Amino acid sequence: MADKTEKEAAPSTGASFEAAIKRLEEIVQGMESGEASLDSMLANFEEGQRLVKFCNAKLNEVEKKIEKLSKSDGEIKPVPFEPSDKETSK
Repeated sequence: MADKTEKEAAPSTGASFEAAIKRLEEIVQGMESGEASLDSMLANFEEGQRLVKFCNAKLNEVEKKIEKLSKSDGEIKPVPFEPSDKETSK
């Protein structure tokens, strides 16, 4: 498994949750194989930590959107979610 540079490993703003999860699975498989060097494993661990943070942020964003759904006149209507600076800086 080839090492990725920090820039390649950091999820871009357009990265999908699914792509991040897939990459995390690849990292786990590579680490479980025991074939990687210590330096490679450390780099993969750091990349995995960034991906976990990215996925958690995405999940929190979705959770907030779901919470904003409000019931009105018997219909569920979505209310646009605008994250505050406080929420996006976590």
